[in-house]
Parts: sequence; structure tokens; C-alpha cells
Amino acid sequence: MTIEATSPEQRYAAFRHRPYLSYWTARFLTTFATQIVSVAVGWQIYDLTRNPFDLGIVGIVQFLPSLLLVLVTGVVADRFGRRLIMTLSSLVEAGCALALLLLTLRGLGGPLPIFVVLAMFGIARAFYGPASSSLVANLVPPEHFANAIAWNSSAWQTATIVGPVAGGLLYGLSAEIAYATAAILMLVAALLVFTIPKPAQQTATDKPTMRTLFAGFGYIWSEKIVLGAISLDLFAVLLSGASALLPVYARDILELGPWGLGLLRSAPGIGAIAVAVWLAGHPIHDHAGKIMLGFVALFGAFTVLFGISTITWLSIAALAMLGATDMFSVYIRETLIQLWTPDEVRGRVNAVNQVFVGASNEVGEFRAGTMAALIGTVPAVVIGGIGAIAVAGLWAYLFPALRQVRHLNSRN
Repeated sequence: MTIEATSPEQRYAAFRHRPYLSYWTARFLTTFATQIVSVAVGWQIYDLTRNPFDLGIVGIVQFLPSLLLVLVTGVVADRFGRRLIMTLSSLVEAGCALALLLLTLRGLGGPLPIFVVLAMFGIARAFYGPASSSLVANLVPPEHFANAIAWNSSAWQTATIVGPVAGGLLYGLSAEIAYATAAILMLVAALLVFTIPKPAQQTATDKPTMRTLFAGFGYIWSEKIVLGAISLDLFAVLLSGASALLPVYARDILELGPWGLGLLRSAPGIGAIAVAVWLAGHPIHDHAGKIMLGFVALFGAFTVLFGISTITWLSIAALAMLGATDMFSVYIRETLIQLWTPDEVRGRVNAVNQVFVGASNEVGEFRAGTMAALIGTVPAVVIGGIGAIAVAGLWAYLFPALRQVRHLNSRN
């Protein structure tokens, strides 16, 4: 494989474009604020009901809008200004955080009002996702896009690691402070996006029909490289996702307690951040398809290693490497999807991709929990890891065009 070091100027190439800097900061703040809300809502719901099932509903009511609105959110991102959609979505998310603040101040007798607000929050995120993923390609030139993807990934991973910690600390002070902080961060993010100069965007102008609504699915099906990249992630994560079982490892297998669970949860993100920052200065220049398939197989292998490990340091190291190998495949997949997709259908393709990513995580956790209940925790994780390795091999055979992709910035 070909991964070359770059100069410091090239390492930060995407940030030389001021609109991208505003975009990157806004996405970081939005993700950070979302993590604060997620932690605060989780604690608040469980304090109210003491029913773990309600915690499952918290995730479902936020994911369902992406699934139910997949035909709408992508079309909107392709027909209207993506910058405007991001701004409005951030404002709605800020409004939801303020609504949670007001509900808390008034006093809650049950979780239903929170679920209603979270459903609105999920709708805003459903529109935000395709628009934000598609906008970045309009903010930097193609030669700097892979660098932008690497920095996007590092921002997301950092926010998902630090955000929950901040959310827990803020909720420890009070739920009101947590929600108020999240609302302020989302308002700042909306302002940053709004200040981005209107970028060039090839908007869809044809009359809306069933064909245009399903254009994202149609393009993915016809473009085998994009189909292979999206479906590879879907099935690999679906089979090998083990995050839902980390509490079992922390409590019963490694006997670490709550602090150990925090270490286990943060380890994949730390590995992913390290790789994302490294990729920003060492972009992949050749054999991208083979590298992607190889790292998906390694992702499965480290999942197996974590599954059988009973040594704390080895388990944490395996999780860190699991996150690192996953970041390689995420980096290549996101770059391929954005640059190989025409701008006029990019929103619809990203809407479908968002649903697939969400489904792989949500259903993957359900798969892991169900298998663990049936055959045991360790066999469930190990079999899942072996499944990811098998998927990498099978996809190399089924999608030869994906395997043969060499350069991320061009179709050759």
C-alpha cells in the first residue's frame, strides 16, 4: 500500500479554507452538545423510571426519523442550500435542548414528554446528517477532501469521547446546567454555519417524482464501488459490534467495575483519533480498496482478540486497535462516497448511508445482546469478529471493482 507523509502545510490543508474551518468547528460543537444531551437524558430517564427498557426507547426514538424520512431528507439536501439546512437543524436541536431545560424546571412526572422532544431532536438530526456530510465536498477542492475527511473523523471521535464526560460532570451539577450548555453550543454552531459564504452546489432541478425520491438508492445500486463500500460497513459492524456487551466484560469477565467500563468505552475512540490525526498527515495515495478490505478484516481480528481476552491491558489494547482499524475503513469509505457521487444526488446518497450506519450500530447491538443471551457473551463476540473477517473476504470477491480502487481522488 502507498501512504506518504506530507508537509505540515499539507497536514492542515483543509483548514486553509476558512469556510471549512467554520464548518468543522460547528460540527464539533453540535456533536459535543448532542453527547451532553444523550448523557443527561439517559440519567434523567433512569432516575424517573428505573426501567432499563426506557433507555432503549431513548435510542430508538432518535434513530427512527432517519429511517422513516430517508426519502425526504436526502432530496431536501439536494434541492436546497445545505448550509441553510444545517443552520435550521442546529436551531431546532437547540430548541429541543431548551425544551428539555424547561421540562426539567417545571418538574417531570414521567418520561413521555422527554420522548416527544427526543423525537423532534431525531428529526432535526435526520436532516442535519445528509446536509452536513454533503456540504464538505462544496467547501474544499477535491485534492484536499481526503484531508478534510480525516479531520472530520477526528473531531467526531473527540466529541464522542469528551462529550459524555462533560455531560456527566454537568449533569452532576444539575440537569438544567447540562441542557443549557448544550443549547448554547448548538446556537453557536448554527451561527458559525450561517456565516459560511454560500458555496457552489449543483442542486437538483427536475420535478420531484418517485424516481427522484429513490435516486439515492438507485445510484448506490448502479455504482458498485459505492454499494460495496456502504454494504461492507453495514455487514461488518452488524456482525461484529460488541459495544453493547462492554458492561458485561467490565463487570463479570474483567471484573473492573464502573471505572473500567469507562476505560473500555473510551479505548476505541482513542485509537480512532490517533489514526485520524495520522491520516491527516499521511494520506492514502494508492491501493485504497485493498487497504479498506484489509483493515475491515483486521477489525474483525481485533474483535476476536478482545472477545477471548481476560487480561485488562490486552482487552483495552485490542479495543484501541479495533477503533484504529475501523478508522482506516471509515476514512476510505467516506472519501469514496463523497467524491464518487455526483453533487446533485449526494444528499440522497448520504441519507441512505446515514440510515445504513445507524442500522448497523443499532441492529448490531441487538444482534450482540441476543446472541449473548442465547450462547454466551464470549462466543457472541468471537463469532461476530469471525463474521467480519468473512465479510471482508466475501466482499473482495463480490465487488472486484471496490478491491481494485487505487486512488481516492479519481476514478482510476
